[in-house]
Formats: sequence, structure tokens, C-alpha cells
Amino acid sequence: MAVTVETLEKLERKITLSLPVTTIQSEVDARLKRLARTVKMDGFRPGKVPMSVVAQRYGYSVQYEVLNDKVGEAFAQAANEAQLRVAGQPRITEKDGAPEGQVSFDAVFEVFPEVKIGDLSTAEVDKISAEVTDAAIDKTVDILRKQRRSFAQRAQGAAAEDGDRVTVDFEGKIDGEPFQGGKAEDFQFLVGEGQMLKEFEDAVRGMKAGESKTFPLAFPEDYHGKDVAGKTADFLVTIKKIEAAHLPEVNEQLAKSLGIADGTVEGLRADIKKNLEREVKFRLLARNKAAVMDALVAKAELDLPNASVQAEIARLLDAARADLKSRGIKDADKAEIPEDVFRPQAERRVRLGLVVAELVRANQLQAKPEQLKAHVDELAASYEKPEDVVRWYFSDRQRLAEVEAVVVENNVTDFVLGKAKVNEKAVSFDELMGQA
Repeated sequence: MAVTVETLEKLERKITLSLPVTTIQSEVDARLKRLARTVKMDGFRPGKVPMSVVAQRYGYSVQYEVLNDKVGEAFAQAANEAQLRVAGQPRITEKDGAPEGQVSFDAVFEVFPEVKIGDLSTAEVDKISAEVTDAAIDKTVDILRKQRRSFAQRAQGAAAEDGDRVTVDFEGKIDGEPFQGGKAEDFQFLVGEGQMLKEFEDAVRGMKAGESKTFPLAFPEDYHGKDVAGKTADFLVTIKKIEAAHLPEVNEQLAKSLGIADGTVEGLRADIKKNLEREVKFRLLARNKAAVMDALVAKAELDLPNASVQAEIARLLDAARADLKSRGIKDADKAEIPEDVFRPQAERRVRLGLVVAELVRANQLQAKPEQLKAHVDELAASYEKPEDVVRWYFSDRQRLAEVEAVVVENNVTDFVLGKAKVNEKAVSFDELMGQA
């Protein structure tokens, strides 16, 4: 097999492959003979079909298969001998003018780039920190109390106020015509908690049981109901019942109902603090990791293999269609979504993946077994039976690979923070928790 390698531009390469026709034909003959032993055709006993008949029926498809296999093998061997790291699948076309007794093909493909990472000591990274305050614990206690609140009907003549649960009948019309989803009976919601659009809540607030009111409601342009988005409806609402909320006291009874081992308020607050600190740790890690990755990409020089970018765009497109399908969008798998919407994100992901891989390779930042175990233990700690969760992770290679990827990113983050100029920045608990 004769092999030549050409550099076309940047990452694009071309290999010319030449194969003896006799090699192709002998493999075709061998496969047809094997096929003749098992093929079933009308008028012949199994295994007795003449070779000429088998060749006439299956010769073209077998030759196509053999060519694909042999050219694929030749390409893999040639790329390996030339020590090329191939990105994506080659585009293979038959070449005219091959020497007698030979068949030639051009394989055009891309290789992974050389990644140059600049001096990380000149990189700047904002590293944030946050603390779990008593106010954060208080707020969490209030949320837990709200989740366990009870309701009692208000006295006749009492007006609806924030925190109350109201039962209403309502009907909305646009230009005098009813619309889908615009009518309900015995509908319950909590006033002042954002369950309804603000104009609806404002109308109900202050009303008494038995009262009715008509009011205009302008649906936002981005409202999830496309038929009414951006339109104004007239609603008639009638209050049928108003119930005041009762929040449980912060005492031993509440602590016990929440499964606190020692059944004390101090134990409850300590448990909340522990869980919040775990959440804060993960959020800080995610934010600081993102800042490190931004700094790392800014310090790297590389060409992007288009094959890798296209593959990433395809993955993002599939994920977008799956998301649309999960939302009940009809024919989501056929939705026309322009590729360019995903190109910047795909290019960043590919660039970051190549840069991180190079940094890991050059500095031995692979995940160590003890790091994997420690990370899984931490993920499992918030569950009732951590040992079951640990077994769940270690019983599946794919789940463990996901953990491994996170640990490697953490190693990269620590490595870059150890080299770069780090600006320490404290943020409030609320600001951190408000970040997705």
C-alpha cells in the first residue's frame, strides 16, 4: 500500500490510498463463497445456489462493503503510521487515473490542533467566597415553616391579604370572546406568592368572600400561552373562600417533624447550616470554575477542527429538540432550528475541551481513585443512606465517568488558581444563591 500525506490548510489533511484490485477481488470472492453456504433462493436447496447466481444477486453490495472495509482499514493504518490524531470522519472519494491493477482513493480529513497555552501567571481570575449567615438560616427555617403551614377560614367580612389562600371562580374574555384556559371554578392560590400574574393578585387582594370584580389583565408578550400572549383580557373573579395561613412555631415539635435526631431547635439550625454550607460550596466551585475556564481559554491559541464543532452543534440540536419534545411541542424532532444559533456555544465547548485536555496531559491532572471516592462520598452525604448512593455511582461506568470529568475540572481549577493572579471577592449569600 502506497501512502502520501498532504497538508491542505490549517488542520485539513489529505491521504491518497492505493489498493491492489486483486486484494479487493479476493475478499469479495471469499465473502460471496461464505454467503453461498447460507443464502436461500427460490428453486435451490440451501447451500446449493450456484456461485454465478449469488454473484449476480449480491456481487455489487458485497463489493461495496469490501471497498468500505478495506479503504477504512487502509486509512486507519496510514493515519497511525503518520502519527495523525484524526478529528471526525474522513471524506473519501475514488480517484481517477490509478495505475493498472490498483484502485486509488483520496481521504480528506481534519486533525486535532496543537494547543499553545500562554503564561498563566499573567492571567487574572476573580475568586468569590460567601458565608452561611444566621439570616440565611432564618430564611430557610421560614421556608420550611411555610411548607408545613395549615389554613383556617377567615371570619366573614375579612379581606384577602398576602399569605392567605383564596378559592375563586374566574372567567376571562378577549374582545368579548372566551379563550382556552381562561375559566375555572373553585380555583385556589396563595395571594402575594407570584402564583398568578400581578394584575390578578392585585385585583383579589382586599376583596371579601362573596364579592365579585371585573378587571383588565394584560398578558406579557412572552407569556407561555401563545394564543393570548401580548393581549388584554377582561376577567370576572368571584371570591368564594378566604383562609388565613398558620405557620408552625419553631420548637422541638417542628424539629422532630423534620427528622432532626436530637429533636432540638439548635439541632435543626445546625442541620440547616450543614446543608446550606454544602450547597454554597458547590455553587462557589461552579462560579469559580467558570471564571478559571474563561481565563484559560483567553490564554490559549489553537485552530478548531470543524468536524468537532459540527459534532457538538449536532449534539446541541438534539438536546434542543428533546427539550421541545418534553414540553409537548408537536413534531419537535422536525423543528427547523438554524445551526448558527448554536455555533458560538459549540465552538467554546470544543475549544475549552481541547485546552483542558492539553493542560491535564501536560501537568498530570487526571482524576486519582481517592479523589473519585471523596467526591462521590460528598455527593452521597446529603442522602438518607449514603452507602447506597456510593454503590449506585460505582456500579455504572458512565456515571463514574461523569464524576471523573468533574474531578478533572476541579483539578484544572485548582492548578490555574495556583498559577494565576487571584482577586479574592466576597459576595453575599443571597447573591450567590440567586445565581443559576
